Amino acid sequence: MTDTSTPAGTSGDPSDISRRTTVPPSGERLAALRRRTTVVLVLSQVLGGLGVATGIALAAVLAEEVSGSEGLAGLATTASVLGTAVLSLPFAALTAARGRRVGLATGYVVGAVGGGVVALAAAVGSFPLLLLGTAAFGAGSSANLQARFAAADLAEPAHRGRAISTVVWATTIGAVLGPNIAAPAGRSTAGLGIPEAAGPFLWGAAVFLAAAALVLAALRPDPLLTARALAAADPSAVPETAEGRSLRAGVAAVAASPRARLALTAVACSHTTMVSIMVMTPIDLGHHGAGIELIGLVISIHIVGMYAFSPLVGRLCDRVGRIPVISSGVVLLACAALTAGTAGGDHVRSAVGLFLLGLGWSAGLVGGSTLLTDAVPSSSRAAAQGLSDLSMNTAAGAGGALAGLVVAQAGYGWLNAMGAAVLLPVVVLVVLLRLRRPDPNDG
Repeated sequence: MTDTSTPAGTSGDPSDISRRTTVPPSGERLAALRRRTTVVLVLSQVLGGLGVATGIALAAVLAEEVSGSEGLAGLATTASVLGTAVLSLPFAALTAARGRRVGLATGYVVGAVGGGVVALAAAVGSFPLLLLGTAAFGAGSSANLQARFAAADLAEPAHRGRAISTVVWATTIGAVLGPNIAAPAGRSTAGLGIPEAAGPFLWGAAVFLAAAALVLAALRPDPLLTARALAAADPSAVPETAEGRSLRAGVAAVAASPRARLALTAVACSHTTMVSIMVMTPIDLGHHGAGIELIGLVISIHIVGMYAFSPLVGRLCDRVGRIPVISSGVVLLACAALTAGTAGGDHVRSAVGLFLLGLGWSAGLVGGSTLLTDAVPSSSRAAAQGLSDLSMNTAAGAGGALAGLVVAQAGYGWLNAMGAAVLLPVVVLVVLLRLRRPDPNDG
């Protein structure tokens, strides 16, 4: 019979199963814990996706309004992406020390504070304060991204792709609704004396707080701490140490594995291409006569591509292999850049391009995240995952920062061409990996 008593001298924290459980969960108890964890993560992703998408939908429009410059319009979303990148390290460290529950909840709370700062910045007309607020708002995205790895903590290796993709898919509901409620969210705050485009950030802040409350209350026992307890009970596993959770350990683990290098590059390049093109699409649509409602619809179609088909992507990862899924993502992203970049005033063509952009991103993210989890030892897995989030958001932040300047100087078509070129390192690494001696794990 499993002993679930709290050993003497421990904190008694019910979320820390690695300290409070003499025998880690197994059999039916572990299966039930997997199901419960998945349900909580799915619900939190619905809320988190709604919060992120509601605020970010009109971020470029708000930035252009506050700054008075089209060239600076992309910096709001860029600041959000950079905020996600910068905050990923302290959140990863917090997660390593206290578990997924505390890390995720903290991310959502910081994101909520950021939404309030954005509304204040819009009210007083301060562009620097707006960038600071959107950077903090990016913490909500960081929490959403970390949740995919929380799904993999307890998943069986053969089902990791499915586990990650299920949580990614859950974002669809909130993320699709978000851009479409941006307009009414803006109108609802008209009496507060802030621009209409800032209202969605206040709504996003409220939703983030709800997500934080859900995670704190229901994500018990903590999946990461439970996974550590299971690893500690396996005499053949390499024990995880405090040093193994450092950024240096993550870098070393990725550098030692060709598959891990491909995984990290695929996630970073796919995310950079997606963000760079997506961030300036509302501006391009506006230049061709699209109103807020049509812009919201196109972004919603893009988000459907990002999330709605992720369960299929996850199943393909588990059945045909991680690398074929990553390769298909590269092809989809390249087709998206070609379609959107040549759309001109054809809004249907723009919508198709943005849908393909989202679908390619899904393949790159799910395939790359699953391959990374497979490719590094469990003792340094959390560190490598934190490095992945740092890399993908730093690269995407740089791409988003350049996106506005490229569109202002050369046009939206050239931005798409540059987005496609970002994918070349992934192609090179796939080819190099295939030229190596065949490895049954390379799928």
